[in-house]
Amino acid sequence: MQQNVITGESSLAEEVTEILRTRIITGEYEMGEKLIENKIANELKVSRTPVRDAFKQLTKEGLINYIPNKGCFAKGFTQKDMADVYAVRKAVEELAITRAVENATDENISALKEQLDLMSFYTQHGFYEKLLQANEDFHNMIYQMTSSRFIVQVLRAYQDYVHLARKTTLSKEENLPEIYEEHVRIFEAIRDRDIERAKAESASHLDGSARRAMERWKEMGAAGK
Repeated sequence: MQQNVITGESSLAEEVTEILRTRIITGEYEMGEKLIENKIANELKVSRTPVRDAFKQLTKEGLINYIPNKGCFAKGFTQKDMADVYAVRKAVEELAITRAVENATDENISALKEQLDLMSFYTQHGFYEKLLQANEDFHNMIYQMTSSRFIVQVLRAYQDYVHLARKTTLSKEENLPEIYEEHVRIFEAIRDRDIERAKAESASHLDGSARRAMERWKEMGAAGK
């Protein structure tokens, strides 16, 4: 499941950053482990420049600890960190879902229904990677419906962490029907332009997502203290 190769889909620095971020969050790099720039560059078959850029970005994100004259060390991503991500997401998405319902047009709702139908198809056939993207697109469509660039910016700030959580939970086939039904209820509330129900269904979905992520996290042995 982890990304360990360059795909050519983003800039080199972004791809290296994504690879290292995934390794740190999932515990492939142990907490406190020294990250050696030259070793990583040779492994990924890139120059040291994108690795250096990745170190800078991940230091900003709090995933790497830079110690002058000693180097860079993985800070890790703990169970508490994941819980905090979902707590922040839940708070911001309550505002987002409210704005989305207030602004929803018939065209928005029709497009969201098409996306839900796509998720249904992928769920029935167990197309995990496609379902992962369809899931993200569903939520991104709701974010765009807020017509608030600030809300979108905040929600996207931690999207990489949520992406990894989704990636692990969607890989478990028994989770797929439950996840799909949660999205159905969110859609129906938006379609009915029922703000309170939409907020409640969104909160319920995020609680379920957090629970599944934590369960999967423990199974993968990636949770910290």
